[in-house]
Amino acid sequence: MTPTAPHTSALVTDTAAVRLTALHRVHGNVRALDGVDLIVPAGTFTAVTGPSGSGKSTLLSCAAGLDRPTSGSVRIDGTELTGLSERRLTLLRRERIGFVFQSFNLLPSLTAAQNVALPVRLAGRRVSRAEVREALARVGLEGRAGHRPSELSGGQQQRVAIARALIARPAVLFGDEPTGALDRVTSRQVMRMLRDLVDRDGRTIVMVTHDPDAAAYADRVVTLVDGRIASTAERTADGGRTACRAS
Repeated sequence: MTPTAPHTSALVTDTAAVRLTALHRVHGNVRALDGVDLIVPAGTFTAVTGPSGSGKSTLLSCAAGLDRPTSGSVRIDGTELTGLSERRLTLLRRERIGFVFQSFNLLPSLTAAQNVALPVRLAGRRVSRAEVREALARVGLEGRAGHRPSELSGGQQQRVAIARALIARPAVLFGDEPTGALDRVTSRQVMRMLRDLVDRDGRTIVMVTHDPDAAAYADRVVTLVDGRIASTAERTADGGRTACRAS
């Protein structure tokens, strides 16, 4: 008897770092997300923009597992989030998701190195000094490990926050207005560093921003309006943009 060939779909793996399908999020009478479909390939940089109230932060929160959608699917690195228990979702966030906020959220009494190591230690895992030094070196803070937040500039504090998000080697780094509290020069420095993390290290970044200069560093800019994707703009080889309007 000729062996039966394996079913093709069983062998296919999801290569997208983030996959959102028919995503809805309703808050009372407000439809914050209205059927969003979005695929973020691994090793790319996506910026999400749009006017205030367009659903940007809600999309980011649902995609990062910080909020549960009303309906639809969220997959991170091939894992479906929507059916996970709170415990499993917490574990996945610790191991596969990094998050950088507009406010740096550093503990003032801890050094830069201690702040970077804190999430891993709270998860009950050991982290070596070499790992912490490497994380700080990746964001250009090799000589600041012993400094407390009050001894660092705003840009340096955000770099510490990014190193803290990267220490667990997440599949995706999410940023919620990561340059919102920084001046223009410092914002550019942080954005160049994030761009370098994608180009040099193959990181996947999804960032919400209202700043067109910050969005310009991304491979793709997704614009939300009223909870729906209104348009996308892809970076071309010459550094320009090719735009596509959603139907």
